[in-house]
Amino acid sequence: MSTTFDAVLFDCDGVLVDSEPITNGVLRQMLNEAGWGLTQAECMQIFIGKAVRDERVRIERETGQPLTEDWMRAFYARRDQRLRAELRAMDGALQAVAAAHAHTAGRIACASGADRPKVVMQIAMAGMAPYFEDRIFSGHDMPRSKPAPDVYLAAAAHVGADPARCLVVEDTATGVRAGLDAGATVWGYCPEGHGRAFAGLPVARVLHHMDELAYFLRG
Repeated sequence: MSTTFDAVLFDCDGVLVDSEPITNGVLRQMLNEAGWGLTQAECMQIFIGKAVRDERVRIERETGQPLTEDWMRAFYARRDQRLRAELRAMDGALQAVAAAHAHTAGRIACASGADRPKVVMQIAMAGMAPYFEDRIFSGHDMPRSKPAPDVYLAAAAHVGADPARCLVVEDTATGVRAGLDAGATVWGYCPEGHGRAFAGLPVARVLHHMDELAYFLRG
């Protein structure tokens, strides 16, 4: 299989940065405070790969309270405080981004389902801002977020690449579906386990370490 792509489009959370346990830890604590008792595993299963607002109906049903803008602002503030204190890049991610940047002559982008200020902050903290510059896209700014393909289509258009000539790197089934529906080749990133999150989805490769991405692109 050819490993030559015109552009590489990265998800952010769980691919470039190890943010999911931090974000979901804050979310679980706040939902517990609002009356919805969740284990960390349950919270990850429900919310990973999604925006909090995507589960508005369930949150309001389980807590018996409306999901207000004040609550969301408090969540963002507590989340960002924890991220600024604890966030780390995924092992090998900076080197993989550098390899993708070289492979595509700079045609890389980050296409996340998270809010853009969070994504920009995380990429800067991980030392990746010089590689991405303004090529950062959020599903919050699109008509539809993941699993709809809008954010990947927008990223591909911005870098001037046919989606069929793009590689998408994703760690969740939600994101994989977005990449596939955009018409891209998708590689699933699964640092733990055997890629079961992608069962039934036609990912072209499953990566277990970001070093593999750099290796396959160089190959």
